[in-house]
Amino acid sequence: MYDIKTTPFAERNIEKLKKRTSIEDFERIRSAIRNLAQEPQPQGAIKLKKRENTYRIRIGKFRIIYQIRDKEMLVLVVKVARRTESTYDF
Repeated sequence: MYDIKTTPFAERNIEKLKKRTSIEDFERIRSAIRNLAQEPQPQGAIKLKKRENTYRIRIGKFRIIYQIRDKEMLVLVVKVARRTESTYDF
């Protein structure tokens, strides 16, 4: 089982989404992040080019960008944003 940590940038993203999205969407995002502890590369996860060990998953109209650090058994959530926003500027 992996530990889950979020960067300060991702924390701010999550707080904004908490205020701007429906409760259902927010809970789906939180659930997806928690599930990364069990399965860091779930079905549909896509590795980002030119970024080492960095992946993205799509949750409805949102994306979660994260890094997998196998040696530390850690999933680091880097960014959470709507798909319409630029997701690669972190």
